[in-house]
Parts: sequence; C-alpha cells; structure tokens
Amino acid sequence: MTVETAAEPVLELGGIQRTYLTGEVEVSALSDVNLRVERGEYVSIVGPSGSGKSTLLNILGLLDRPTGGSYRFEGVEVAGLDENTRTAIRGRRIGFVFQAFHLLSHRSVAENVGLSMLYTGVPAKERDERAREALAAVGLGHRADFTPTRLSGGERQRVAIARAIVAEPAVLLADEPTGNLDSKTSAAILELFDELRAGGLTIVMITHDNSVAARADRSVRIRDGRLTELGAGAHAAEQLEAGA
Repeated sequence: MTVETAAEPVLELGGIQRTYLTGEVEVSALSDVNLRVERGEYVSIVGPSGSGKSTLLNILGLLDRPTGGSYRFEGVEVAGLDENTRTAIRGRRIGFVFQAFHLLSHRSVAENVGLSMLYTGVPAKERDERAREALAAVGLGHRADFTPTRLSGGERQRVAIARAIVAEPAVLLADEPTGNLDSKTSAAILELFDELRAGGLTIVMITHDNSVAARADRSVRIRDGRLTELGAGAHAAEQLEAGA
C-alpha cells in the first residue's frame, strides 16, 4: 500500500486534556498531551493498565472528544467538528485493529472485510473486489469465502487487519493487537505490521508490552495521563527494557 506524501502530519495533538466527573470529583485521564505523527511513521504508545492508553486511543480515533487542547488530523482541527463529519473522517481515513477481533460469525471473511466500506458509497461489486485484494495482502486470499469460525486466532486478526486497511486509511490505530494471541502467532502479526509500515502505512500501536512497543520506529510512554517521548530505534528499546 502506498501513501501520498504531504507536508502536514497525519496526527498532531497539542495540550490535549481529558477529564471525567466521577460523582462530584473531577478525574484527569489525560493531561497536556502533545504528540505528532508524521505520514509513514510507525509509533508505539506503551503503558500499563489505567495509564490513559484507552482514552488516548478513543480521542485519536475520533471516538471521544478532548475537554481541552487541539487535535489536528491531516491538517484539519477535528476536536470541534460535528459528529457526522467526525464519523465520515473516521470511516474513510482511520483504520482500527483491536485485541478482540469483532468479526461477524455468520458472514464470510470477505463480507466481514467489505462491511467497513458499507457506508462510504462503494458499490457492492467493488467492495468485494477490494476486500479480496486486502485479504490477499495479509496472506488470506485463500480464506475469503470461509466464515471466521473456521479460522485460527492469528487468521482472525489478519482478517481484522484487512478490514482496517481495505479503505486505504491515513492511519492504522492498533489497540493491543497481539493481546489474545500466543507468542508465535503474535510474532507473525507483528511481522505483518512491519510489512505494512514498509509499504508506507502510518501506524500507531497502543500496547502494554515493551517487546511489542520496541518493534515501532519510535516509542512514547504514557503514565498517569502524560506522555514521555522515548525516541527511536535502539535508544527507545533500551529505555523500554529499563522501564524508563
């Protein structure tokens, strides 16, 4: 998959805040979060349970709104857009991969992948063709007419990845994508992410696993709702190993 070059970063957060009211107590889930992800980057965001990872993912994926700060997506300020516009951007420009595969057991693999384009105006025949191309790209072209119940866990996650990339999104958001998989299957899925990154896809991966985070070009740690840049390559891997 190729991605057009552009001057604007795909994602740019500036001073993002997210607070919740628990009874009469205000709880801060994210505090002064700044993050810039360039087109074609592979960034991991690593942190333990309760660190703010899920809140950050929901904001990045336009599933939630910040209570303060700026969020520019492909150069457009999206925090204050109406819900219909946000939904359209989310459907066309953001791909999601979750720990749970969220596949429909009564639909074929190709139908599951094609459903992500159902509300984007793509004709049925083209949806099927593109779904099969995406499945071939993740090594599952020969499983297109199977149902998910006939697939292994690793194959189901590959279907979920195909569904996420079929519309050629600007960014793939992956939330603990290897969390339900054994070590061998996890390694195969991470290799697939490496291939997608090499093809130019922008990836942001949320994980609690330092070894998974270290696969990215660049790593950021989240703790108590704040981000700390760990850097790139071996430097980030060393900090992750040390628990920095």
